Amino acid sequence: MFQADMFVGFKSHVRYWGFLLLKLAGAAIGAAGSLWFLNLFFLPYTPLLQFINYYQFPFDLVYTSLVGVWFLFAYGLFYLAVWDQKYRCRTCLRRLRMPIETGSWGFMLQLGRPQIEYICPYGHGKLNVEEVQISGTVSPEWTEQGDIWAELFAESTTGEGREGNDSDFER
Repeated sequence: MFQADMFVGFKSHVRYWGFLLLKLAGAAIGAAGSLWFLNLFFLPYTPLLQFINYYQFPFDLVYTSLVGVWFLFAYGLFYLAVWDQKYRCRTCLRRLRMPIETGSWGFMLQLGRPQIEYICPYGHGKLNVEEVQISGTVSPEWTEQGDIWAELFAESTTGEGREGNDSDFER
């Protein structure tokens, strides 16, 4: 039983990080394809796996500027892949939804520091992100909720049982 729980946890971690690697690979292919397309317009043509045209890069200002813009585009692709992964459920990989602001600077001792809380639409967990990060970058805190549906669909073991509760509605 312990090994089955460990396998499920390992499977969800591999799935989460594997999805990130898949998105990073997609960003790398998109960046390489856009640089290859950029190199089509400048002579001499570069081979497919040699990405930067070293004949044009140090001497042609237009090519150098376009490679600089390409670098910003490629960096943006990688940043978006990591940013998107941060706001995904660790279990089902769906986007976290329903941002709720909690805490208050005015009532910090009662309510805590201001945070934005995102929840999984299927109830797997919630992500708490600090609203303002004064003391440096604070990693978002993922809280596992467990299976919330198990509590709703569990059989009642105390009281009259199911039949007794149904008779209350017939009155």
